[in-house]
Amino acid sequence: MVAFLVVLDIIPRLAQLTRSFTSIHLYEGAVVLGSLLFTWVDFSDAHFHLFPLGSAFVGLFAGCFVGMLAAALTEIINVLPILAKRVGLDSYRIVLLMAMIFGKVFGSLFEWLFY
Repeated sequence: MVAFLVVLDIIPRLAQLTRSFTSIHLYEGAVVLGSLLFTWVDFSDAHFHLFPLGSAFVGLFAGCFVGMLAAALTEIINVLPILAKRVGLDSYRIVLLMAMIFGKVFGSLFEWLFY
């Protein structure tokens, strides 16, 4: 997950938006620690009994994370036409986009139906 966030440049974008480039090491450390903590929680039998306001707080941060991830993926989709021109597949842009869409849909259906 950390590598995925690095590829999408989410951490430098956050530092740019908040004008806090001096704190970029704190952002990176928080992402690594959060990944390690929630990997441990996922594989262990740990249970957190949160009160409703605590659940709303966690949900707010989860929504922020999903929103930033969606925005970063949108920027990658905007790069697709430029990439297609550079590798000589400009006439196959629609095919490339449909392959990405169907791959995501079939992968999600496979996970949903078999896991």
